[in-house]
Amino acid sequence: MEPGTSSYKIILGSSSIARRKILSEMGYQFTLMTADIDEKSIRKDTPEELVMALAEAKANAIISKLQTTGNQERVDEPTLLIAADTAEAILQRLPVGDYLKDAEPTLLITSDQVVVYEGVIREKPSSKQEARQFLKDYSGRKAATVGSVLVTNLKTGLRKGDSDRVEIYFNEIPDEIIEKLVDEGITLNVAGGLIIEHPLIFPYVKDVVGTTDSVMGLPKDLTEKLLNAVL
Repeated sequence: MEPGTSSYKIILGSSSIARRKILSEMGYQFTLMTADIDEKSIRKDTPEELVMALAEAKANAIISKLQTTGNQERVDEPTLLIAADTAEAILQRLPVGDYLKDAEPTLLITSDQVVVYEGVIREKPSSKQEARQFLKDYSGRKAATVGSVLVTNLKTGLRKGDSDRVEIYFNEIPDEIIEKLVDEGITLNVAGGLIIEHPLIFPYVKDVVGTTDSVMGLPKDLTEKLLNAVL
């Protein structure tokens, strides 16, 4: 189904500006919802398991929110919700309230991502000091992003997800560039403090094995595939 001809709505369950931008570039119109979860309370052994668990937690939190407000706010058109950050495909039936049962087919979008550096999972930096160290580590070396997309059809309970991994190789990053990035504060809002599309850091990206949209948090091809899979 082409984005321009779809009759459903999309709710993007993310506060990420980058994900909003990517989904808009894909030709979709959507509204936003956020999931209020304690991400630090969810721990897994591998990055793939972690992003999957976070995606599921966010999706379930949004479903709960929809159940709570469902009797007050009715949606006239089919709604699509994508939950990003899932590591493996799943098929599952979710309990939904009367609001979701009565509505047209509703599909959900939430997302999460981590950075992996020398085998260690990195989430959002806890301080500017940590962000600075993260960036210094990447200088002249490589890191990887592991993100996922989870799409849930809230009417049928069909849920599909998968993960995507991208390797990023860096040239030497001057200390003054790192300081400017850290001072801006933007690195505190992204996994691993890694934001390769930023004009300050982009010139020092040597190679990307994968897609930039995946690094930014929402791989387009995977998202399209999963959207079609649950419709």
